[in-house]
Amino acid sequence: MLLRSILLLAALGATPAAAELRLVMVEQPGCVWCAAWDHEIGPIYARSEEGRQAPLVRQQLRKPLPEGFVFSRPATFTPTFVLVDEGREIGRIEGYPGEGFFWALLGQMLDELPEG
Repeated sequence: MLLRSILLLAALGATPAAAELRLVMVEQPGCVWCAAWDHEIGPIYARSEEGRQAPLVRQQLRKPLPEGFVFSRPATFTPTFVLVDEGREIGRIEGYPGEGFFWALLGQMLDELPEG
């Protein structure tokens, strides 16, 4: 379903980053905290309310950001979770603080979004 949406957006000339709210997970191979997130959160994220509101986009630390994404500052370690709206950073979680803290911090960022 996500791939179909991305292909439709591409056909219309829009990038997924510019289309809506996204959570960008900046990661790198060998990151044990990324693996912990993948194990604890990864299987359920897309089905969660937060995951439906801000679908996950994975980004390798050393790769350039996809066209349309703008971070307020570069990610320097992994994992870093960057909440973007219309491709621009609006919030960030640096590191993986564990399942409970992750959901609380992400929920706080989403709750602080302007109504609209």
